[in-house]
Amino acid sequence: MPTMSTSHSPPASSPAPERSTWKSILHHDLPASLVVFLIAIPLSLGIAAASGAPLIAGLVAAVVGGVVAGALGGSPLQVSGPAAGLTVVVAGLVGQYGWAATAGITCAAGLLQILLGVTRIGRLALSLSPAVVHGMLAGIGVTIAVQQLHVVLGGKAQSSLIANLAALPGQLMAHHGHSVLVGVLTIVILLAWPRLPRAKVIPAPLVAVVTATALAAVFMVDVTRVDLPDQPLQELILPTMPGGPPLEIFTAVLTVALVASVESLLSAVAVDKLHRGKRSNLDRELIGQGAANAVSGALGGMPVTGVIVRSSTNVAAGARTRASAIMHGLWIAAFVLAAGAMLELIPMAALAGVLLVTGLRLVQLAHIRTLKRHDELLVYVVTAAGVALLGLAEGVLIGLVLAIARVLYRLARATVTASEENGLWTVRIQGTLVFLGVASLVRTLRTIPVGAPVRVELEVDHLDHAAYEAIEDWRRGHLARGGSVELNRAAFRAAMSTDSARRLPWQPQVIPEPDQRASMLDGIREFEASADLIRPMLAKLAADGQRPAQLFITCADSRIVPNMITTSGPGEQFCVRNIGNLVPPKGSNSNSVDAAIEYAVDVLGVRSIVVCGHSHCGAAAAALEANAPAGSGLQNWLRHLEPSVRRAVGMPDIVDPATDAKLSPADKLSVANVGVQLANLRSFACVRKAENEGRLELIGLWFDIGAAAARLVLDREPYLVRADEELAAAGKSSKR
Repeated sequence: MPTMSTSHSPPASSPAPERSTWKSILHHDLPASLVVFLIAIPLSLGIAAASGAPLIAGLVAAVVGGVVAGALGGSPLQVSGPAAGLTVVVAGLVGQYGWAATAGITCAAGLLQILLGVTRIGRLALSLSPAVVHGMLAGIGVTIAVQQLHVVLGGKAQSSLIANLAALPGQLMAHHGHSVLVGVLTIVILLAWPRLPRAKVIPAPLVAVVTATALAAVFMVDVTRVDLPDQPLQELILPTMPGGPPLEIFTAVLTVALVASVESLLSAVAVDKLHRGKRSNLDRELIGQGAANAVSGALGGMPVTGVIVRSSTNVAAGARTRASAIMHGLWIAAFVLAAGAMLELIPMAALAGVLLVTGLRLVQLAHIRTLKRHDELLVYVVTAAGVALLGLAEGVLIGLVLAIARVLYRLARATVTASEENGLWTVRIQGTLVFLGVASLVRTLRTIPVGAPVRVELEVDHLDHAAYEAIEDWRRGHLARGGSVELNRAAFRAAMSTDSARRLPWQPQVIPEPDQRASMLDGIREFEASADLIRPMLAKLAADGQRPAQLFITCADSRIVPNMITTSGPGEQFCVRNIGNLVPPKGSNSNSVDAAIEYAVDVLGVRSIVVCGHSHCGAAAAALEANAPAGSGLQNWLRHLEPSVRRAVGMPDIVDPATDAKLSPADKLSVANVGVQLANLRSFACVRKAENEGRLELIGLWFDIGAAAARLVLDREPYLVRADEELAAAGKSSKR
């Protein structure tokens, strides 16, 4: 595959986010809304049927989810409506309280979601273990699939998974030829249609339901079909207060609110990975979902969540703004009111086939492989089994308890080893050592002979006070009995720091000691003591010479660590640092920068040059305030920032793509400066030649120090985008 010639911005073929203009809405959002509308009709009907709700309630939820959640939510391209993930919950509530009371519970759950969003604790739902969340969805999926298999076979679903499994042999022996034919045909089309070339333009559920409906209309008159009221608005069942113990009612409201919230937030995060537009505001999304549930419940509709199937279809169909989700809801309302009789031609077995496949797809092999790799498969299996056999709340609770128990078990089993070589004992402590692991630590330390010389090597993420006291008490006792103990005090202080993390050899070390020379030497000693893992690699680099793939030009600011930002190691970057990450144009007598660029391109043959600016840049602030000492070297150097200042003045406000916060004037200048330095790079003949030949890519990067987040710098609005999304999209374009 030939290498593409690219600039710091992604290829032109990669679509960029657009403003909400009528032209954009008509060109992109209107067609996308029609595609989503067509796929939402059969899914909404099928989910309502599987939940034991009135079919009109599923359509009400689809309309409200599209219009209300689409208008108020924080995820512009997410589409909301009735979701398969709540089928088991709703079915249980309908069986216990009846539909009117279930609508009341939905309304109350919506108000609770609004409260969670306003108090900004809604995003805590994302702290759930992925194994529990995916296990919950898998359990729901299995339950739906077995339940709808009965409908495909022409029978009726039972109240639980065990009852459905027990009744399945009898259902298989019964003869329901037409229903089976419709259901099997629907499933075959759903599985086969996406494999056809260019067939993804038309959604598979739409093709399957239309085909099955047409076949049933012509050849089959005895299949069970959708039954809608003749006057939908007059047949809506308004909510009532559920009767029963207050604790049970509150539990029901909390269950609907939490499950709907988790599914919506997870869907919003997944949708963000499908496009390069504005990122989701999760708190606002929760408020929008709560408003939709409150309205849907008040109108007698089903619970609403963000739905990944409809949302991914929306993105794939070309939607650019929230107008697509809103219009899809309006199309459903207009269709039900004006052409509801057409829906009554749809066989229930066709909807069951759609739900059966949808349920099975909630059990994803990719999730299973990932969780197995991270040793979380047991939590996934137990959660899924608990949800399928006992119920959603019970299964999730069991999964959470097991996940927490495994975390505590791992904390209690930090690796502590003691070995002897040539009379010297080495105690190696690895992992996370807290009070739960103190007993094991003390047992190991007591195996060391009295009076022996000991070296303690600490390789931990965190060390709590109880563990530190245990080591310190043992050290004093060992010294008192004639032994010696060598340990690195700096490593212990870093491990006990509340914000510490495992420190890589090139990451910064913060040691609060007045003697900085001693601190540096202490750090060197610690590096050399732990360098066994990288010594062979460095020896090879010393023998083979350097072959970096990238020239990284960044600021001399001590808070910027290029290897940390790019997760790279020795030999991978050729780095140039100066105040303001400047690249003066060729001929500006900046000999050091000139030499580095020409050496990197012509001699080392780097494949990319990155110019990385950053937030809170002192050079940008000094250029804006013009406070450098007159006649100083700093003032002369900062003159190279004047073109960047002029460019920043002519630019609109720049917002961070993750927080929607407007950048300060200094940060805006820092972003504009990256673009100017990329242009200056092209004043070098070697850079122009390599870029034109497709051997070199120029990339603009901006690092937000406070957020620890890298953004890609574009030469057009919105100027800043999330680096992972933009680079992934550029990679996809390069494969076309």
